[in-house]
Amino acid sequence: MPMSCKKLRTAFLCAVVTLVLAACSSGKRSGINYQGQLGDPIMVIALLSEQQYEWAGTPYVLGGQSRRGVDCSGFVQTTFMHRFNVALPRMTKDQAKAGVYIEKEDIQTGDLVFFKTGAGPNGYHVGIYVKEDKFLHASTKGGVIYSSLQSPYWRKTYWQARRI
Repeated sequence: MPMSCKKLRTAFLCAVVTLVLAACSSGKRSGINYQGQLGDPIMVIALLSEQQYEWAGTPYVLGGQSRRGVDCSGFVQTTFMHRFNVALPRMTKDQAKAGVYIEKEDIQTGDLVFFKTGAGPNGYHVGIYVKEDKFLHASTKGGVIYSSLQSPYWRKTYWQARRI
């Protein structure tokens, strides 16, 4: 005996919801290969926005690399691996040698921006350029946040940019 339209529609909707839920829970984003997406600014912005949302409130912890606490280079390394499947060195000074040097006026979405913030081996800071002079980073004062390259502090300490 054929199913009524109402039952058929309900079965169809249940199947669609099941497929959508299965697709959403089929795996972590970190297992997906996004290599090549760094050339697509819209995709990079979306992925960085998602990363910031997930990591918002994470405190700054020197040497940290998890949502319990993270430092700037740990955040950048984790973001590039989980969002773009790109391996970067762990330390800021080593990340500053990765990729190719970019002039400040040529910075694009997804480029790494570096700052000299003090003396010694921990006197460097790194973030990921997003757009409109904003970059995403793990801040000592605010955790994982967006900041402006035009703020007096970041303008004064700016060092270089690198394209991966």
